[in-house]
Amino acid sequence: MNTVNLTQSYDAEFVHEVEAATGQVLATCYQCGNCTAGCPYTFVYDIPVSQVMRLLQAGQKETVLSCNSIWLCASCQSCTTRCPNNIEVAQIMDTLRHMARRKGFAKAQRPVRTFWDSFLASVRKHGRVFEMGTVAEYVMKTGRFWSDVDLGPKILPKGKLHFRPHDIQGKDEVARIFERFEKEFGPQSTQEASHAR
Repeated sequence: MNTVNLTQSYDAEFVHEVEAATGQVLATCYQCGNCTAGCPYTFVYDIPVSQVMRLLQAGQKETVLSCNSIWLCASCQSCTTRCPNNIEVAQIMDTLRHMARRKGFAKAQRPVRTFWDSFLASVRKHGRVFEMGTVAEYVMKTGRFWSDVDLGPKILPKGKLHFRPHDIQGKDEVARIFERFEKEFGPQSTQEASHAR
């Protein structure tokens, strides 16, 4: 467990940047813990959601943007739904991911970030996730060839994992969402997704 000295390295600009990007007032969080209690991924987070919020209030930019929790968040909205002050916590976590990437905190060797990028590249290309392609790209980028090989015999007979992608109607509209995002935040925000296109 790392100790963070909250009296040092307060980055007011970082706090204002997060508030401006999300439209949320971070000071309204009073640490009730409902977000952490409702989060289905708390067990794998290095920093629980409520502590991420407290670190944000304390302007701890480096600690927040370099944690794994922001990459593990599934944006399921459980934290947002449970917040008594109606703080859009999931939106904050999503914003932190984008900030981490733009500011160089998202290291390429992070397996979670690599999976995230492979997933988004698949959605951008096909309009939906192509599971087999996503797994193949993730394995190639991380070199984790044998990590989940035991799941193959259980999944394949169920017919849920297809070897060819199924593009959806409207996939061009989905691709335009990525393009609009890149116009607003810059191409580095979806750099890996662009490579896969």
